[in-house]
Amino acid sequence: MVGPSRPQFVLFGSSIVQFSYSDEGWGAILADIYSRKADIFLRGYAGWNSRRALQVLDRIFPKNAAVQPSLVIVYLGGNDSMRPNPSGLGPHVPLLEYIENMRKIAIHLKSLSEKTRVIFLGAPPVNEAKIREFTGNKFDKLGRTNEACRIYAEALVEMCQEMDVKSVNLWTAIQTSDDWLTACFTDGIHLSSEGSKIVVREILTVLKEADWEPKLHWKSLPTEFSEESPYDLVGPDGKTTINVSDTNFHWENEWD
Repeated sequence: MVGPSRPQFVLFGSSIVQFSYSDEGWGAILADIYSRKADIFLRGYAGWNSRRALQVLDRIFPKNAAVQPSLVIVYLGGNDSMRPNPSGLGPHVPLLEYIENMRKIAIHLKSLSEKTRVIFLGAPPVNEAKIREFTGNKFDKLGRTNEACRIYAEALVEMCQEMDVKSVNLWTAIQTSDDWLTACFTDGIHLSSEGSKIVVREILTVLKEADWEPKLHWKSLPTEFSEESPYDLVGPDGKTTINVSDTNFHWENEWD
């Protein structure tokens, strides 16, 4: 562990999380926004469903850890929603079991510490035609549909409301963009940079509006080593220095 200690944010889930540092993804954007403010840890596992996540939950988030995360953002559900295979193999998890698994995950994460906050992300929509372009006739066997994603996303949001857990319904949020079908995906399932920007905006909205202490929105967190220094850049007058610790090239314009 390197110091000084910062708030730890953990992104936990399936491929939407694992790939969140690719294609200007939402994980990479958050890491950029929170540079010098919080450390972003990636725990994403492509292909996983809620059953598999639950199996290793204690290993990823041990209750006896010396430092517990300040924030955990969880995405699981798209794989769970896929059509069941007659063999019993595959990622499908029935809706009621999925919700119970997510409830167990929420309970575990909330128990890590009094200061650990949790945000659940509901399944985003999919572009079924684009999936067919990538998978050909395998699409029908994969059985990932936009309607199934809606059902699982809405059920998760409802559970979160019951448990007083913050959530984002990505199925709804992404479809607010007029060109979401063509602009928000790389392959019909995983998010493009445009889709990821929507995820970031929704997460930052939750963080800004949440009645949490301490506040976890990026504008509320202190900047590390932001004190004045004679080693800062020298100003135009040649006598004073310019503190650039909070200087950024895009955050103020794009992220609130």
